[in-house]
Amino acid sequence: MNKKLFTYLLILLALFMGALYYTNTIQSPLLSFLNSIKISYHNTTRSIENTINKHFFQVQKITDLKEKLQKYENNHLVMQQLASEIDDMYKENNSSLATDPRTELVRAISYEKFGNLNRVWLEIPDYNASKIYGLIYKEMVAGIVIPKDAKALALLNSDIKSTYAVYIGDVKAPGIAHGNNDKNLVVNFIPAWFDIKVGDEVTTSGLDNIFFKGLKVGRVISISKSQGYQNAIIEQYYNSNEPSYFHIIRSVR
Repeated sequence: MNKKLFTYLLILLALFMGALYYTNTIQSPLLSFLNSIKISYHNTTRSIENTINKHFFQVQKITDLKEKLQKYENNHLVMQQLASEIDDMYKENNSSLATDPRTELVRAISYEKFGNLNRVWLEIPDYNASKIYGLIYKEMVAGIVIPKDAKALALLNSDIKSTYAVYIGDVKAPGIAHGNNDKNLVVNFIPAWFDIKVGDEVTTSGLDNIFFKGLKVGRVISISKSQGYQNAIIEQYYNSNEPSYFHIIRSVR
């Protein structure tokens, strides 16, 4: 009797897990409930951590911040100089061009679906569901952010629908990068007349109005040709297995 009961329980558990994985009706409210708990947990732990840091690590933290502030001040002066020179160049040529790039730190809440590590819900204040945002992790391209059910969903690089424009190598060969549900990326529609090589670095082109120009994506590990174009397999730089915080690009220009 005990063995039969145990068997029935295993079958029920398997059926429940299967329904949970494949049925959005069950999974969506459960994930929403878990996300609300997780946000509350993150806020509480962050508050506790900030309190501990304030009381026990204040001296070291102040020292570190002073060093960082000196570096930022130096970088800020350099950027001011460059911005001033660019502004003078615009005025000299009567150009109406203007730049206002903006990034913002955002937090990952949970995976969209159990078993899919390429899609992550994000907590983004004042989220605009009419836009697609670029997603960055430690100065590397991590993917894009799209709206789903009016919420921010991150499609990490490996997701097949994560797509953006790139340049390859010093020749700046244009192409379209996307995931293939694998650890490597694919770049398609590279014009055949560009001389690209294994080892060339892949960076964002900025022509999709999603990313800044020049952000690092990865390196070419193989090249093939098809229907008048070249295709390249890219070993991506972003490989975090524990997504927590990212930067989104609010505005490119």
